[in-house]
Amino acid sequence: MEILFTIITATALMVSTILVLRKRKQLGITGIKSMLTPISFFLIAIINVFAYWFVFLRVWSWLLAIGLLMAGAYFTKYMPVTSN
Repeated sequence: MEILFTIITATALMVSTILVLRKRKQLGITGIKSMLTPISFFLIAIINVFAYWFVFLRVWSWLLAIGLLMAGAYFTKYMPVTSN
């Protein structure tokens, strides 16, 4: 079960990273500030996989995830607004 969870999470993480980078390139968005929100969310997934595999961090993995979630929400102000 652990392997299946890791494979699904790793695949979703790779696909979403590729899609985010492609979309940024397509829209001509540059800079690190606008990339901080996706980076925060990707790190949440990575931390949760490590916590699941190695059964460590326990409360610390939750605190890190909440901190990264709050950081991702904070950095949304740097994301460019697109109009339809």
